[in-house]
Order: sequence, then C-alpha cells, then structure tokens
Amino acid sequence: MTAQPAGELVVVTGMTGAGRSTAAKELEDLGYYVVDNLPPSLLPDVVRLVDESQGRSQRIAVVVDVRSGSFFQGLRSALAHGVTGRHTTLVFLDAVDEVLVRRQEAARRPHPLQEGGRLLDGLKRERVVLADLRSDADLVIDTSNLNVHQLTDRIAESFGTPETTRLRVTTISFGFKYGIPVDADYVADMRFLPNPHWVPELRALTGRDQDVADYVLSRLGAAEFLDQYVSLLTGVAEGYLREGKRFMRVAIGCTGGKHRSVAMSEEIARRMQERGYVARALHRDLGRE
Repeated sequence: MTAQPAGELVVVTGMTGAGRSTAAKELEDLGYYVVDNLPPSLLPDVVRLVDESQGRSQRIAVVVDVRSGSFFQGLRSALAHGVTGRHTTLVFLDAVDEVLVRRQEAARRPHPLQEGGRLLDGLKRERVVLADLRSDADLVIDTSNLNVHQLTDRIAESFGTPETTRLRVTTISFGFKYGIPVDADYVADMRFLPNPHWVPELRALTGRDQDVADYVLSRLGAAEFLDQYVSLLTGVAEGYLREGKRFMRVAIGCTGGKHRSVAMSEEIARRMQERGYVARALHRDLGRE
C-alpha cells in the first residue's frame, strides 16, 4: 500500500495586530486544520494527532506568537530540525508601528509585552523577539496598507492551490511618491523611461491600456532592461526553489504607479509565466491619482 504524501504545514507568526487571526481564518476556509496559539514544543504532537485522525494528506496551519511565552523561543529550533516531517512554510505578518498601534487601540486590547507601559513599548519588545524569525520567513506579508479582504486574497493567492512545487512570483507596481513596498524581495525603478503622463493622449490611460503599454515597452532601454532583469529573476527563482523558498515578490516603481510601472509589471509577469512560473501582476497604487 502506497503511503499518503504528507500535507503542507504552514506556521503563521508575526506582529500583534498584523492580521494573524485573519490569515488563520482564511487558511481554515482553504481546508487547513488550524490550531491557534500553539506552543512550538507541541508541533510534533499536533502533526501526529492530525495524521492519526485526518490522514497525512491533511494540510495543517498553526499560529504561533509571543502569547506562547517562553515556549516561543523554541520555534526556530523546531523548524530548523524538521521535527514535523512535513514541508513547512513560515509566514510572517508585519505592519508599520503606527498602523499596529491604531489597530490595537481600536480593538481596545493591551499588547502582551506592554508590561504596564506604552503600547509602542510592547511593540518594540516584540520586534526584538521576532527579528530572527522574520529573517527566516519564507513569506513576509506587510499588511500596513491591506484591509481584511486584501489580506484574505494574499493568503488565498499563496495557499489556495495544491500545487506546491512551482515558484509563485508576484510583480507589484507602485508609485515612489506613496512609498516603497516594504515586503518586496526586489525593487526596480522605471523612472529611467519617458513618462506617458506628458503625452496628452496617454495621460488619462494606465499601463494596462495597450496604447500605454506599447509606448512604454518601445522606449529606448525598455527591451534591454526586460531581457536582463527577467534573466536575473529567473536565476534567482531557481535558487529560491533549491533553497525551498516558493514565493518571490518583485516591486516595480515609477513616480505615481499609473503608467510605466504598471506596464512593466504586466510584462515581467507575462515573461515569468512563459518560463513556467506561477506569476501574476498586482497594482498597488493604480487609481490613487
């Protein structure tokens, strides 16, 4: 009798107020067996119990955070030693302090590390505790500018398919005047290309319109950049797969995130799809102008 392949284990951690509960709920909706606030030392026991009751193919998600107290310190060791026998993805949810403070104040909850001081003090202590885990994470999601529905979409995008062997590449266009996406693995600047904003018949259009895309892609240096940058990303992508990383987030910026970055993001995603990767383009700032 052929043994069942082991399902994926997703470990969700991150800053208080960054959206761990939302991520857990979406994973549950996607068919994962979800356990919240799990002491890391109990990871092997949870996997064993799920194997016995649900079968090895059942995918599992656990939420681990500073509420676990001293147990939390063992998470890196547990993951590093592969104690669960499953392919494990570590997801780290983050947001800027101002957003985390606003969310916690709206929820009227003290921070678990606040210790009678300011909420911001608790967040600073938490960042110190989580620093190594953030650097180890397979997927970092910055939720500063995401609402609940957008975070749900990001989780579904990452874990809503049983296909686990192909790299998922997300190209995200943005405007530099609105800030650089902090969860990007790579950032490229398209402001070396002429701006369609100054072409009257193109100003009202976006990089998703064919006329703008044709204009941007035909400018001097655009084709050379695409050839070299996609070649670079392909090499990095293969390295990611060798190292067990399955997510790549590439930010493509221009001044306002409307024309050049949008057109180039779409083209990079298309070329990565041609190379066999699961790729899609998202446009963070489209519509803000």
